[in-house]
Amino acid sequence: MKDEIKIGIIICDRYRTCAGGKCLRALRNREGAFSIYSKDDELELVGYTTCDGCPGGNIEYAPEEMIKNGAQVIHLATGLVVGYPPCTRITYFCDFIKARYGIKVVIGTHPIPQKYYDMHKMLGTWDSPKWEEIIQPTLADEKIRLCYN
Repeated sequence: MKDEIKIGIIICDRYRTCAGGKCLRALRNREGAFSIYSKDDELELVGYTTCDGCPGGNIEYAPEEMIKNGAQVIHLATGLVVGYPPCTRITYFCDFIKARYGIKVVIGTHPIPQKYYDMHKMLGTWDSPKWEEIIQPTLADEKIRLCYN
């Protein structure tokens, strides 16, 4: 029997014009942070919005609407992790949404594109135990990262 899982995605506002293609492809293919779901699970996207820009005012309200639409999990998009600079509030967003709404929160959507991986490695952005943990769900291998460039 398939499980039906309803998902909301919150993206970084600097990517507000993003059409969501990488997130939707990763959702469909169960890649990146979506690899936690079985291929047998039926996934449905029930919300997609931005954080509303720094300091993330939409984080307070958007999850509520997504939950009203059936969301069981909120994904904070990979753009919050790979932007220059990455979102400094990402762990706070995660903690707030869990505490306020009692819903599971996953950091990441699609795999980190190789070009972002290379630049952040060169900059040392993710050279800490905190960031190593944050990027883990979206790290993937180089072959997959290149597919998301």
